[in-house]
Amino acid sequence: MPAHDTISDMLTRIRNACAVRHLTVNIPSTRMTRSIADVLQEEGFIHGYEEAGEGVTKKIIVSLKYKGKNRQPIIQKIRRVSTPGLRVYSKKKDLPRVLGGIGVAIISTSQGIMTDRQARKKGVGGEILCYVW
Repeated sequence: MPAHDTISDMLTRIRNACAVRHLTVNIPSTRMTRSIADVLQEEGFIHGYEEAGEGVTKKIIVSLKYKGKNRQPIIQKIRRVSTPGLRVYSKKKDLPRVLGGIGVAIISTSQGIMTDRQARKKGVGGEILCYVW
């Protein structure tokens, strides 16, 4: 039985919820999904999240953000970069800039999950999980 890619699952759920303009989306809770949700909240892509449930059924409920009267999603694109089949790593000097700094690359480093800007500031590289803009 193949292992589930929780990060791709999370990104797909967010992408689908934004496409149909849902206010919230439920995502299975893991340390990784909570860390990514923290970064999305810090960067202003989501309002926030809260945890619900117990044990195996534990999940996070992410509040999505929209702008304008047409309710355009703040997250226009969210793309997985490093996958279980093909890991993508970057040294500190080679960290990507997403859309010339408009977007954010979420990176898993030895010091935790952070944006490309934070990783550059701390002088660390790591695995590029996804791009968000």
